[in-house]
Amino acid sequence: MTTRIVLLRAVNVGGAQLPMAELRAIAGDLGATDVSTYIASGNLVADVPDDPRTFDRALERAVEERFGFFRDVISRTPEEVAAALAAHPFEVLQPKFSYISFLAAEPDAAAIARAETYETGDDDWRVIGAEMHIRYANGAGRPAMKADSIGRALQVPGTARNLNTVTKLVQLAS
Repeated sequence: MTTRIVLLRAVNVGGAQLPMAELRAIAGDLGATDVSTYIASGNLVADVPDDPRTFDRALERAVEERFGFFRDVISRTPEEVAAALAAHPFEVLQPKFSYISFLAAEPDAAAIARAETYETGDDDWRVIGAEMHIRYANGAGRPAMKADSIGRALQVPGTARNLNTVTKLVQLAS
């Protein structure tokens, strides 16, 4: 068993309702133990069996079978999430304005170069390894940049959490 912070993309937005009690139950059915969730946005902390990538794919399939919609699942060890948090390259004026998008893989240099052509205004982003770090000057509700477009240009799926959530997930997993 390996402790993982498991993140589901786009949960409980746009009609894709996934109760956290159901997510915990599905994870348990897949063999995870010490399962907990944090807020209703697809954040799971659990000890997962075997290869974590196998668990992530099984969770994707199980959610799709049970709820009828596909959601990417991306997980990291607590140490990897803590390292991403420590590597955040921007001054944090308000943690809720700064995000880490956990990517399914490292984007290649050509994809990053393509994404760098997008206008960002006073917002900033940078890819470090398999994470895209974001700082919104005026909050995610009023962004100058289009993070979703930049994310698509990177050509790897990802799911973002603000630094408050990332910090809490590291604490819960420790």
